[in-house]
Amino acid sequence: MPWGPLVTALVTPFDPDGNVCAQRFDALMDHVIAQSSTGIVVGGTTGESPTISDEEKVLLYRQAVRGANRRVHVIASTGSNDTAHTVELSQRAQQCGVDALMVVTPYYNRPSQLGIIRHVLAVAERVPLPILLYNIPSRTGIAMTVETVCTLAEHPRIVALKDSSGDVEFVSDICAQTRNFSVYSGDDALTLPYMSVGACGVVSVASHLIGETMRVMMKAHADGDVALAAQWHASLLPMFRGLFCCPHRVPNPVPIKYALRMMGIDVGSVRLPLVDVTEEEAQFLRTLLAQYGLIDDEDGVGA
Repeated sequence: MPWGPLVTALVTPFDPDGNVCAQRFDALMDHVIAQSSTGIVVGGTTGESPTISDEEKVLLYRQAVRGANRRVHVIASTGSNDTAHTVELSQRAQQCGVDALMVVTPYYNRPSQLGIIRHVLAVAERVPLPILLYNIPSRTGIAMTVETVCTLAEHPRIVALKDSSGDVEFVSDICAQTRNFSVYSGDDALTLPYMSVGACGVVSVASHLIGETMRVMMKAHADGDVALAAQWHASLLPMFRGLFCCPHRVPNPVPIKYALRMMGIDVGSVRLPLVDVTEEEAQFLRTLLAQYGLIDDEDGVGA
């Protein structure tokens, strides 16, 4: 596994005026590293990439490299639906000293599989950094096929896939048909099911809160204690689900940013068109965090 088993997709902290806050970003990085993260993704969907400018992303890449100080791997999310723009941002990320790039399937314009291949290869051939592919058809409107992933995996710098399709059979086929290629779950709830068919870990949202426990679950699986791993999975499942359905489906990263604030880690709110949780959603999250001992009570006092 190129970046360890637990990679956290970081939220982007904002100050009260909605500006990117470097000081809060440093505090958040220290927190997730203490929570056993082995890597971080900066500027991805959880980091509100659609509403963060390139200059803000570059600021975050630099800040992450400086703050990580080689304690964790830093992966810059640089993908877009514009190949030239993706290449340019990837080159800027390389200049910041990041360890790798995450390149999402181009969204909205819905290219063919050949278009996806050429898009990613354009980055791989111009930027000498390892690449994490990102397959998330629910947001992009297009999915990579097994054949596309296997074709891209033949390139020496395309080394891993983050899959958020929810398709265990798809992941099984990729794990069986590739060599020296890693697969990460892009869904916390599917971490253990994906690992059972050959995935190496997860690019996680829940690890902002329960990373240490997730590492215990993954270690149990790695040690061959399938029953214990399953017990941990069952105990964590309400949290995995609750961060996306609280009590109705709420877009990431709205719930996780609220949860972090309840724990005393001020990452600010979200940028429009995202909006903060409703009172009903807030009460659900306070109850959920209290059940896991992450706050002292349902009033939102950090434990």
